Amino acid sequence: MGRSQKNDNFIDKTFTVMADIILKIFPASKEEKQAFFYYRDGMSAQSEGEYAEALENYYEALQIEEDPYDRSFILYNIGLIYSSNGEYVKALEYYHQALELNSNLLQALNNIAVIYHYQGVKATEKKNIEVAKILFDKAAEYWKQAINLAPNNYIEAQNWLRTTGRISSQTF
Repeated sequence: MGRSQKNDNFIDKTFTVMADIILKIFPASKEEKQAFFYYRDGMSAQSEGEYAEALENYYEALQIEEDPYDRSFILYNIGLIYSSNGEYVKALEYYHQALELNSNLLQALNNIAVIYHYQGVKATEKKNIEVAKILFDKAAEYWKQAINLAPNNYIEAQNWLRTTGRISSQTF
């Protein structure tokens, strides 16, 4: 868990110092603190593009972390890495696991929609219109959930939903 010493930029160093101070004064168990250290180191590695190291830290954090809300963010970040690497099936798996623990995780709803939309575009390019429609409908379903939770977010998705006739102008 030596990642915190690798941080070069001021913001990462400041976050690390503040997190360490909070953990020292915050009444948390040894396991909770250890899970947070793994999570923090995973975030740091992920921000530097060190995905293998980030995944190792996130998987360690998952072994320790018991709080469902905190676990949802670990699962979400694992999904981000798989999505970044083009492993969309794995990404969807982790985003869905995150949503099972935290149904209000807007970012996961949005990212699921983005993946389905991307796959719909690819299906359209291959002239597989029926599959594309199914994928676009799935994207719409997840974007609608995200927008219902945060009506001022995802303006491009709202515009896409309107222009494709998947929602009416008055829906949001």
